[in-house]
Amino acid sequence: MQLSGCAGRPRGVLTPVAETEPSASKVEMVVTTTRSQAGNPGEMFSGERALAPAFAEITVSIPPANVRKVGEVAWPKKLPPNPATDFAVLKAAEVDRKGAEDWLKKSVAKSPDRSVLVFIHGFNNRFEDSVYRFAQIVNDSGAHSVPVLVTWPSRGSLLAYGYDRESTNYTRNALENLFQYLAKDPDIKEVSVLAHSMGNWLALESLRQMAIRNGRLPPKFKNVMLAAPDVDVDVFRSQIADMGEQHPQFTLFVSRDDRALAVSKRVWGNVSRLGSIDPTQEPYKTELADNKITVIDLTEIKAGDDLRHSKFAESPQIVQLIGTRLSDGQTLTDSRVGLGDRIVAATAGAASVAGTAAGLAVAAPVAMIDQDTRDNYGRHVDSLGVAVSDGPAAGVPAKKTCDETQGTRGGGCNR
Repeated sequence: MQLSGCAGRPRGVLTPVAETEPSASKVEMVVTTTRSQAGNPGEMFSGERALAPAFAEITVSIPPANVRKVGEVAWPKKLPPNPATDFAVLKAAEVDRKGAEDWLKKSVAKSPDRSVLVFIHGFNNRFEDSVYRFAQIVNDSGAHSVPVLVTWPSRGSLLAYGYDRESTNYTRNALENLFQYLAKDPDIKEVSVLAHSMGNWLALESLRQMAIRNGRLPPKFKNVMLAAPDVDVDVFRSQIADMGEQHPQFTLFVSRDDRALAVSKRVWGNVSRLGSIDPTQEPYKTELADNKITVIDLTEIKAGDDLRHSKFAESPQIVQLIGTRLSDGQTLTDSRVGLGDRIVAATAGAASVAGTAAGLAVAAPVAMIDQDTRDNYGRHVDSLGVAVSDGPAAGVPAKKTCDETQGTRGGGCNR
């Protein structure tokens, strides 16, 4: 049997290339992250937590429209990327806080409306996933706002749900500090926030913290777009209430066929997730109207990944709608989802997503033949005592030590 797509994506795609493509477009962004530095310069930042925020300036080259569909991230199939056909990085430089502030000041000065767009990615995202997805959104939406990427420590695996969730809590203060800085900068006239999946919890909690600390949210925070929010609907009610009467215009993107949120619902005690509600049903219909929350129902949109969790970014109509909303006045994850991931989401349920051996047992046979599954499950195989390697013997069971499997910074083995 011949298998297609087993090679997976290359690692180290953030290494800058010297070659350029004249017809390609460019997206320049500033990045703030609570991730630790990665050992591989081409990855820049890992899924582990840093003691203090770090900053970077990144420029992404996006191939011409005639070789890529709107909503699509053209991942390189090999390194170095070819800017004529692939997303490629032209610049990736870590900077200190002062350097990031200087970049932002210069970029805002050149912006036509002096606005900023803050993007917060969701669950199961590696650093490069968030960079390329945000570049795609900025380019395809036609947004004129200055792009600011906030990326938190996600391990890029469906089995790391608990770790990822705690990483959003770990990042709350850092994001609030960014919001406070943007609010106080007199050169910035308008701030919009776009969050996806679990990133919505981080965005809402940081806005809530800011409102409580300051007594209200600043008027320049105009739009907050909540795409497939992995947020408890009851908690969302209290978060909105804590922000006070003066809060941004919220736009909610929902989809009732979102498989990722269906699994999350089981994890959290069968309480509905905000991103998968039916906005036409009570009590949601009245509550959304009372809070003047605009709802865009994507259930019938046939776009996005196999989990139907990234429609907002991969549907041409929706990503352009986001750009129009930003310009007029102001589902997004692009993590690798292997065959094993889909099996886990469909059959193993909440236990597997929480990171138990049950999910690994389901996915382990697939990991032998599917590169994406091998990559995603590499951090968790110690609980099974099975090697999931990139080499030619990927399917051969072999005992690994704790340090080999999780690394000395992983906080020890989960027994």
